[in-house]
Amino acid sequence: MEGGRVAMTKSELIARLAQRYPQLVAKDAEYAVKMILDAMTQALLAGNRIEIRGFGSFGLNYRPPRTGRSPKSGEKVQVPEKYVPHFKAGKELRERVDQATEEAAAAAPQRASQPVR
Repeated sequence: MEGGRVAMTKSELIARLAQRYPQLVAKDAEYAVKMILDAMTQALLAGNRIEIRGFGSFGLNYRPPRTGRSPKSGEKVQVPEKYVPHFKAGKELRERVDQATEEAAAAAPQRASQPVR
């Protein structure tokens, strides 16, 4: 990612969920995250589209068979057809990310101009 940021892992998501909702034991938070991800996986495996209002949608994109080249030998290789998962961010998510990015960019010069203590 940009700026040296690291992606959030599943275990970090579980920890944040348990921290935000103290009535949830970490084990229950872990179970909830696992069940949601499993349900999403099963829906995609069945060829269904997943839409989460305000967040985005998940679907499958078809990639037709093609002739590729082996990077090692340069030989022609037949690449079979496949379906690949695809995420499309929803309007609300795009707007929130854009706003947060603009705010962070505006705050960066202010921080740089403050004296070091």
